[in-house]
Amino acid sequence: MMTSLFSSFDPSSKLFQMNWMMMFSPTLILPMNFWMKKSRCLMIKMNFKKKIYKEFLNSTKHKEMMYLSISMMIMILTNNFMGLFPYTFTSTSHITLNMALAMPTWMMLMFYGWMNFSNSMFKHLLPTGTPSMIMPMMIIIETTGNLIRPISLSVRLTANMIAGHLLMTLLGNLNSYKMIMLILPMQIFLMMFESAISIIQAYVFSTLITLYSSEIP
Repeated sequence: MMTSLFSSFDPSSKLFQMNWMMMFSPTLILPMNFWMKKSRCLMIKMNFKKKIYKEFLNSTKHKEMMYLSISMMIMILTNNFMGLFPYTFTSTSHITLNMALAMPTWMMLMFYGWMNFSNSMFKHLLPTGTPSMIMPMMIIIETTGNLIRPISLSVRLTANMIAGHLLMTLLGNLNSYKMIMLILPMQIFLMMFESAISIIQAYVFSTLITLYSSEIP
């Protein structure tokens, strides 16, 4: 029984605080290297990786960042889908997890870029063709936008996961038999919509990280 509307995002329970272990449960399903033959799940996974790799290849030249972005996308996508099952905990609805993914990646890019390509990083702070009167303002705006990138990444993912699950919780509490013909189609549509949001948000998160790495030569 839920004590409040946001209790579904509470990672603790009465007996054990094991809901965070839902993050690691997909690792029992995803590894397919112990099969004697290639399974359909492994073939789907490999085809998915190839398509995402071709997509990210147009965004950056750093192959290391492409592999990192693909891994983060698969992790976020798996956790988003796991949160759609009943009685499961959505780890990506907590900003602590999303910030733990965004902040180290952003800091790694910043340290690498400023230590090795300082002149190029300074050029990104001032777009080409900027009038001299607004140059100081543009530098401040670009610097501020650069500093809030990890916050925007984590808050975007957190807000989208919380909003959709709150709607599903509200519709799930409507158990009137008179409204079942109205509520059931809405719940089915919302489940399909949340599945699409789970894919889109994982793609957006990894794509933005790949685009941030493209600013580094």
